[in-house]
Amino acid sequence: MDQVSIVEVAPRDGLQHEPVLVSPLDRIALIERLAEAGLAAIEAGSFVSPKVMPQMAGTGEVLHAFAGRPQLRLPVLIATEKGLDQALAAGARDIVVAAAASDSYSRRSLNGSIAEAIERLRPLIGRAAAAGMRVRASISCALGCPYEGSIAVSQVVDLAEALHGLGAHEILLADTIGVGTPGRAKALVRAVATIVPIGRLAVHFHDTYGQGLANIYAALEEGIRTVDAAVGGLGCCTFAKGAAGNVATEDLVYMLHGLGMKTGINLEQLVEVAAWISADLNRPLSSHVGRALRAA
Repeated sequence: MDQVSIVEVAPRDGLQHEPVLVSPLDRIALIERLAEAGLAAIEAGSFVSPKVMPQMAGTGEVLHAFAGRPQLRLPVLIATEKGLDQALAAGARDIVVAAAASDSYSRRSLNGSIAEAIERLRPLIGRAAAAGMRVRASISCALGCPYEGSIAVSQVVDLAEALHGLGAHEILLADTIGVGTPGRAKALVRAVATIVPIGRLAVHFHDTYGQGLANIYAALEEGIRTVDAAVGGLGCCTFAKGAAGNVATEDLVYMLHGLGMKTGINLEQLVEVAAWISADLNRPLSSHVGRALRAA
């Protein structure tokens, strides 16, 4: 039976644009509950300026709370040398860095062209690797950009090759605005896998057009075995009007278990986590599986 690794992104990607600020203590509680449900890889936050992203203030405190839990992988997003310094000081063992396959999106969200972003990441990835950190490199807009529309597969392949060459342990293909469809997702994974080994690729889909699970299924058919998701379907992209949240982890787990794949996750516990964090954010539980199981 195939094993699929789910990277739970709600504590970072899911919360980073929420209007309700979730305290570090509540984010620690969220990670604890997710771990109890069986998640072993959970994005813990990001080291960015609290003026830019107040939702992620206190990420160091969050990491310190799990200092004695080496079995948990708690990647944190960093974008600068200062952020890397903070991650190292907090004991981070996994980091996430970001690039974009769209030059327009890169300039707006990363303050530089694709080429400039790669050059900024070169010393960050080098330092992190020298410190024994695992580096996950995310490629935003891998299937579409809010400014440029469709993105050529060759652009994603070239960027993936560059990031892999810099020493990233894993390349994450992210459909940031959720415009992908299964055929395009399959073609993208197949093309990038000619450059980066399939075991070092992961996918991250948003559900704007309701295609998230279908896109994941298409990626699974190509051999992908690491998938991002957010409990309760939390998260959005502020650069794309109408962009919905991430694929809900509980919906993904239900599909994977139905396919006979192992996740190590207790679905019923996960649904309760989704209900708890949704209530904490004053929003309804949005996942299909969550609503169905709680109604039952």
